[in-house]
Amino acid sequence: MPRTNKNEAPVSVDEPVIEGRYVELGPYTVGFETMKQDMDPAPLFHGLPDDRCQAPHWGVVLHGSLVFRYPDHEETYRAGDAYYGAPGHLPLLTAGTEIVEFTPTADLAATMRVLEANLAASRAASS
Repeated sequence: MPRTNKNEAPVSVDEPVIEGRYVELGPYTVGFETMKQDMDPAPLFHGLPDDRCQAPHWGVVLHGSLVFRYPDHEETYRAGDAYYGAPGHLPLLTAGTEIVEFTPTADLAATMRVLEANLAASRAASS
């Protein structure tokens, strides 16, 4: 049976605001994410349908809190909460938050292509 843990997962994202370690397990990617700073990453989602994340996520908040904003409401998850984030959300990151999250790999890849392009454009504009 496939398995992983945070210590074995390679660091794939190491930005000032987030560290992400990701491993594919079957058709899902498990992500171990640590938020280093508060951030509203909404601009990074521009270009996705409705400029919102379209990937579903299942996860557990280990420390801190996580907010998913939808067009008509917000959902807040705190340490110890298991959650489901439906497509059409925007996350709000809080420093000190740690999560373990499961996302269909194909959906995550489509989202990450847009986020990475927007991050590169943002860096180029500020250079």
